[in-house]
Amino acid sequence: MKVLVVGSGGREHAIVRSVSKSPRVNKIYCAPGNAGIASLAECVPIGAMEFEKLAAFAKEQDIDLTIIGMDDPLVGGIVDAFETQGLKVFGPRKNAAILEGSKAFSKDLMKKYGIPTAAYENFTSPEEALRYLEHARMPVVLKADGLALGKGVLICNTLDEARAGVKEIMEDKKFGSAGNTMVIEEFMTGREVSVLSFVDGKTIKIMSSAQDHKRAKDGDQGLNTGGMGNFSPSPFYTAEIDEFCKKHIYQATVDAMAAEGRPFTGVIFFGLMLTEDGPKVLEYNARFGDPEAQVVLPRMKNDIIDVMEACIEGRLHTIDLAFEDNAAVCVVLASDGYPVSYEKGFEITGFEHFEGKDDYFCFHAGTKFDADGKIVTNGGRVLGITATGANVCEARKKAYEAAEWVNFSNKYMRHDIAKAACKEEA
Repeated sequence: MKVLVVGSGGREHAIVRSVSKSPRVNKIYCAPGNAGIASLAECVPIGAMEFEKLAAFAKEQDIDLTIIGMDDPLVGGIVDAFETQGLKVFGPRKNAAILEGSKAFSKDLMKKYGIPTAAYENFTSPEEALRYLEHARMPVVLKADGLALGKGVLICNTLDEARAGVKEIMEDKKFGSAGNTMVIEEFMTGREVSVLSFVDGKTIKIMSSAQDHKRAKDGDQGLNTGGMGNFSPSPFYTAEIDEFCKKHIYQATVDAMAAEGRPFTGVIFFGLMLTEDGPKVLEYNARFGDPEAQVVLPRMKNDIIDVMEACIEGRLHTIDLAFEDNAAVCVVLASDGYPVSYEKGFEITGFEHFEGKDDYFCFHAGTKFDADGKIVTNGGRVLGITATGANVCEARKKAYEAAEWVNFSNKYMRHDIAKAACKEEA
């Protein structure tokens, strides 16, 4: 069969790699793809938001399945556009992707259906938000309602910081129209854990847990980013926590969306905070996380095509989702200066070290070919260096070893990815 993957980052590279392992697939396209994906798929110069062109390409090439990796096209309604053309596509429709597309919607959904989350209020005017903050308990979390590349969240420790945050999000529109509505949320403390799941509208199957490192610098300092590294599984996600979440969060979310007339088919990402009062939902995403996909998918035993088709056809209950009894760690190699400003166009060397290895992975996020055919940096997050091992400690050691194999001029990485998890194992 022929498969088209839509997207251009490390997540899409991980998806393409999983698809390439399926004996059912003999041709993969990726639009627009990147320099790393090009080794596994034919990259097509069509943007992820060019729905008509993508659907036309899928028809011309007799694509059997299209997989949408990115949030923007999902929230924009690409699945609806493909289905209207009679094309098979994996991902939620527009009315279900709102679970990620609007934080105000998702918070209201959780409140209505009793799904544990932080206390909050939604605001559409900066004046109302500022009045509310005068009596709010600090610290607070300000969230731009819409998509903001994982960066539309501000943690404010003082009233002055919160006032400045309202100006940044709602008045200066730092995150564009995503800040037209803003959520003010209580600040929760605890460990963050990410849990990915496959959903077919009724049934939910949980993938292995993972844990992200969002801040740019060691010790969780610096600005929020799209993610500087990840590990799976999380030793902090215990059997007791899993049991609670299955009972009060996972199936409850799927049922809530169905009850709202928004049945969800695809991947739901649950961002959880493990608080003293139990697990609570920090956020939902309507697709694979990035870099979560880079540590979870290499550990999945199933043929990803079988699982995705079961979701589309409403028979996920027939799938026994299974993962390797190992661990994976991903260290993101970024351009120094990310997430604010950085140079790109630097040649990357060292890829040959990954050839022939099945426990080391180099997922491309921001790369491209230059005019001379060399692979150069083309983004803030450049590569996701992933390794598997018997446990998190072994995988961490290998990932950092492999991170030294690759070089480019302004290479930057955190040095404490999975450090706390490694201590927990010890």
